[in-house]
Amino acid sequence: MQIGYYQFNPEFGAKDANLGKIIKAIGVIDCDLLVCPELCTTGYQFDSHSEVESLSESIPDGPTCRTLMQTARETGKGIICGIAEKDGSHYYNSAIFAGPEGYIGRYRKIHLFDEETLWFQSGNERLRVYSFQGALVGIMICFDWIFPEAARSLALLGAEVICHPANLILPYCQDAMITRAVENRVYIVTANRWGAEERGNRSRLQFT
Repeated sequence: MQIGYYQFNPEFGAKDANLGKIIKAIGVIDCDLLVCPELCTTGYQFDSHSEVESLSESIPDGPTCRTLMQTARETGKGIICGIAEKDGSHYYNSAIFAGPEGYIGRYRKIHLFDEETLWFQSGNERLRVYSFQGALVGIMICFDWIFPEAARSLALLGAEVICHPANLILPYCQDAMITRAVENRVYIVTANRWGAEERGNRSRLQFT
């Protein structure tokens, strides 16, 4: 299996434009499975609950998920993409896994970072691995990296590849993920966004 990653600078709130960039990347990157950053369709630095509500959507029947599933079918590729999820009155920092046959699964981020706790609930589902093209694939999101148990749990479930959408601002993760890969004997793909965000009265975030 050939795995690609697409790192870009999402525009906050511009879901259609951000999704368009992802679809274009899927069409030109030579891979079987493409990993995209955390919250890459919405942007990261929310400023109000109304923003979270308006930009979040359900999985798998929301418009972004339907588009990603259609793109996966058309290209024959798998896609792991970070989105803001709405489930009733609850909101999650999630990732969808779509493949040529449609919806494969989702992961809701367990370890929220800093101001994410203002907008999202911690993931309430067990870690899982998914079969894709003969490999077992697990998913982590960003700050999960700092907890060794996250990668270890996926490895104990049989994961051979861990896909890791991220919006990293701390400088350590890129090195730490090498350690996670070595200690668990798995492949890891971290897809980080780049650029910066500074919205409302919040501190400027510079992504690494």
